[in-house]
Amino acid sequence: MFYLEKSIEISYAHRLSLQYESKCTNMHGHNAIVTVYCKAEKLDENGMVVDFMHVKQVVKRLDHVCFNDIFSFNPTAENVARWICEQIPNCYKVAFKESEGNIAIYSLEENI
Repeated sequence: MFYLEKSIEISYAHRLSLQYESKCTNMHGHNAIVTVYCKAEKLDENGMVVDFMHVKQVVKRLDHVCFNDIFSFNPTAENVARWICEQIPNCYKVAFKESEGNIAIYSLEENI
C-alpha cells in the first residue's frame, strides 16, 4: 500500500447556522491547517497515488474565501473536511485544524 499526506494552510471566513446561541453565528475568520491523506494499492501511470499539486489545487480553492459564499451546507469544520475528501482521488481521510486545539477529522475508515 502506498500512502500520501499533504498539509496546507488556508485562511477563511464563515458563520455557522446553529440551534443554540454562539459567537460562531457571527462572521469570523480562521487560519486553518488542512491535512489530506490518500492511499492506493497501485500507483497510477505517473507513479503517484495522486499528484501533490492536485491536492493543493483543491484545498487552495478554499483560501481567502467566505465559506458561506461557496458552500450550500453549514460550513462547519466537519462538513468542510468531508467535502475536501470527496474532491480528491484516493483520499480516505482529512484533518481540518480550525484553530489550536480544535481539529475535525473525516475518515472513510473506522480506524482513524
